[in-house]
Amino acid sequence: VQILLKLWRNGFSLDDGELRSYSDPTNAQFLESVKRGEIPLELQRLVHGGQVNLDMEDHQEQEYVKPRLRFKAFSGEGQKLGSLTPEIVSTPSSPEEEEKSILNAPVLIDDSMPATKIQIRLADGSRLIQRFNQTHRIKHIRDFIIQSRPAFATMDFVLVTTFPNKELTDESLTLQEADILNTVILQQLK
Repeated sequence: VQILLKLWRNGFSLDDGELRSYSDPTNAQFLESVKRGEIPLELQRLVHGGQVNLDMEDHQEQEYVKPRLRFKAFSGEGQKLGSLTPEIVSTPSSPEEEEKSILNAPVLIDDSMPATKIQIRLADGSRLIQRFNQTHRIKHIRDFIIQSRPAFATMDFVLVTTFPNKELTDESLTLQEADILNTVILQQLK
């Protein structure tokens, strides 16, 4: 280990560290070891018995001036969270919940056609997960919500995508045309 000892008028410093006063007994002991040509105990502990190369500079005609901290650029590595345009694909909290919502499903699925899962977060805080064919229309999502939760039949609500937030106003669009395959839809009361 390379260590630089600088002697100043009012004390000494190690490797551009803080000024250590000559009058402090532990510092005086440190300097006595150096004068005898020995490596001070403090440095021996620092390197755990390794080799120490102690260089000295004499600045005793100058007052100690605290060195400026040098700028050190970040040398670690970063981690990217998410993606620039996230695709929201949600999974149910439990397989039972998914099974329950599909078993109670009033939506007829044609297994010969491509299908998708839509998670619907309802205004009351609950959620529904349902399989639909990609050719189902947004109106079918609205009908599914009303059939699953009859209390919403009398309420005026809109369906909204999560990101970017977009109200699904044209309910005649297919799920594929509306670009909401495998997404989360929010129900918002008007």
